[in-house]
Amino acid sequence: MNLLHTILAFVVALGTLVVVHELGHYWVARLCGVKVLRFSVGMGRVVWSRRFGRDQTEWAISILPLGGYVKMLDAREQDVADIDPADLNREFTRQSVWRRIAIVAAGPLANFILAILLFAGLYMHGIPEPVARLRAAEPQTLAYQVGVRGGETITAINGEAVHGWSDLRWKLMQLALEKTTARMDVERAGPAGSKRIDTIVLPLDSLSAKDLESDFLTRLGLSLARPPAILGKIMDGPAQRAGLQSGDLILDVNGVAVKDGLALVELIRASPGKQLELHGVRAGQDFRIALVPDTQEDNGKTIGRIKVEVPLAPEMTVISDGPLTAIAKGAQRTWDTSMLTFKMIGKMLTGQVSWKNITGPITIADYAGQTARIGLVSYLSFIAFISISLGVMNLLPIPVLDGGHLLYYSLEILTGRPVSERFGEIAQRAGLGILMTLMLVAAFNDIVRLMF
Repeated sequence: MNLLHTILAFVVALGTLVVVHELGHYWVARLCGVKVLRFSVGMGRVVWSRRFGRDQTEWAISILPLGGYVKMLDAREQDVADIDPADLNREFTRQSVWRRIAIVAAGPLANFILAILLFAGLYMHGIPEPVARLRAAEPQTLAYQVGVRGGETITAINGEAVHGWSDLRWKLMQLALEKTTARMDVERAGPAGSKRIDTIVLPLDSLSAKDLESDFLTRLGLSLARPPAILGKIMDGPAQRAGLQSGDLILDVNGVAVKDGLALVELIRASPGKQLELHGVRAGQDFRIALVPDTQEDNGKTIGRIKVEVPLAPEMTVISDGPLTAIAKGAQRTWDTSMLTFKMIGKMLTGQVSWKNITGPITIADYAGQTARIGLVSYLSFIAFISISLGVMNLLPIPVLDGGHLLYYSLEILTGRPVSERFGEIAQRAGLGILMTLMLVAAFNDIVRLMF
């Protein structure tokens, strides 16, 4: 069932992005007066088609589901000798270079517009987010060295407001790529329940390319605050037999302080069959209870269990905005994501970031399934990010992609004449080779992720 769910989520996401991209080309081509012969979702042999409109444009579904295309009246691809003279002026290559640029750029632009609209819709609807509150940092981490002790709420980074945990992660990722410093405004508890704002200076130049490929926040020592280790429902097992009760607050285990519920869970899981002495508070009174966690196999690992629920959900907030603010934030998020993607590509080319970050359809399908299972907000956010990636990818100056054609037309503007057919053929073959190489790298990375 999960596989079917993943496939369906992937098909819906990919189909939406392909249709939007090609509609961008189609609408602007029609606006510029170019005759469109076929609009295809998918590549290769046509398996279904119908003709509509004054031009009898063929709307088709093709056998290979990855991609799509808009076929226009084009002298480079077909003999126009027998074409009605009235249609010759609607042939693609006879259009001005600026019209050709508009038609080609419209596909990626449509993907960016879709992302803006999706983000704006999500911001207007309201996005549930964990509050940007920090867990106590380990002493050996950079976060501890600069003053993170736990319980701090990040309110701003380098003067920009932080609205939630993903916003915090996003801003730090951008600064980490630039290897610059983050000045974090943090809200801390003061005396008598008051609040105070301090500034923590966090240098990010120590992060390596390998760190950025993993959970770089953990590498820095920054993690999401969790609720205290207060016990929930007690089930039949070691906890119940030892006399633990719902509502007990666990302070330490075997003399080791327990900073939150997650730390308690991790400690118990790491102690199968070992005697543990729990020190806690119940109704204002200290207590000490000894117990031995049961031994259980979990995905090939031996773990300890005491059969008690421990709430781990972080404090949440809902981020929502009015229409104008939401559109502005959607546009800003789309721009920032696009620039970050271009920077990542540049760092891959210079060896600063691993090519392992290139993903293919298998990984995308997996993420589509995961986000769809989480909920509509996560799934639409995923589609927005993939739409941006598709737009950026198509703008790369690689022949056979939209960016390659834009490069040709830019050279035509600079030189005053179109690129030669010979140059175009060589570039086309080179571009196809580059594209095939990228696809092979993506497929290899997908298989490695699947296996390991």
